[in-house]
Amino acid sequence: MAVPSVLAAPAAAHIAVQSAATTGLTSGRLVGTTAAFVALAGVIIGVLALTRSTDRPGNGSNGSNGSNGNGSGSGNGTRRNRAIMALAAALVGLVMGVVNLAVADGGPGTGNGVIAGAAALALGLIGTALGGLAVTRARRTG
Repeated sequence: MAVPSVLAAPAAAHIAVQSAATTGLTSGRLVGTTAAFVALAGVIIGVLALTRSTDRPGNGSNGSNGSNGNGSGSGNGTRRNRAIMALAAALVGLVMGVVNLAVADGGPGTGNGVIAGAAALALGLIGTALGGLAVTRARRTG
């Protein structure tokens, strides 16, 4: 009867040490979370680039502010800048997420930021598609 309790004690101690080491914000979780937020920003900016028209009445784009750099006020330059910014943010988040997943030693719950890295990967792909579509539309309308 003494043998099982002797073998169980080191295993229980190992589990306690392992779970204590993965609580809190580890560097892997920080990188994964940052990647996910950057990719999420790319998705949000991409949606705004697709849905918001910069030459609507009431937004101050009456031709006098030079919103696209040449004074015509068409807003295509702003729309294109927003689309490029969405594409860049989504690609940065995507690359950070892929690198985070590539260097992760374990699976979810190990403190390597695997879940946030996977979220960054998914959001980065979505943001890249939205940003690319917005760049194409801005190029076509300009």
